[in-house]
Amino acid sequence: RVLTILLIILALLLAWVQVVTDRVSETIRILIEQPSATDYKNTTFMIEGHKVRLINGTAAGGDVMTRYFGNDLKTDLDGDGVPDLAFLLTQERGGSGTFFYVVGAVQKADGGYVGSDGYLLGDRIAPQSTNVSSNPRHKNVIVVNYADRAPGEPMSARPSIGKSVYLKLDPASMQWGIVEPNFEGEAR
Repeated sequence: RVLTILLIILALLLAWVQVVTDRVSETIRILIEQPSATDYKNTTFMIEGHKVRLINGTAAGGDVMTRYFGNDLKTDLDGDGVPDLAFLLTQERGGSGTFFYVVGAVQKADGGYVGSDGYLLGDRIAPQSTNVSSNPRHKNVIVVNYADRAPGEPMSARPSIGKSVYLKLDPASMQWGIVEPNFEGEAR
């Protein structure tokens, strides 16, 4: 009986791993196979598993509107020595929310850009700044600063709690990873 339960749990775990692997593989395939855009505001990005093609900084699909927000940071995101761009997009989905995403536009040898997966910052936040990490151990890490609401506050409350997220783009998957700003286990 215990063996049967363990086998069922193992089967469910393997099915979940397959779904996650398939999603990451599809994201990589879509982002790598897309042609380079000559303007980063006309690039294709992946937002919540959906391909979003900006045209002059906007994309509309059904009741979803995606817009270029700004906070541009010109820096090398993929470690090839060529300046890329990190910036914010907003997405409105027909309700009262405005979702903010960090995206990267990686410049290719032909001068065009390939877009990344979007990293969700939050709903109805107040973006502040986007900078390169000042930690000398952080290579190609960006810091996105924003204000959010305190836990338990209603969505109608004005964002007042300062937050920062440290992100690094994985050029192979074109997805963002979170970097701990002062990880105690870092080599010195």
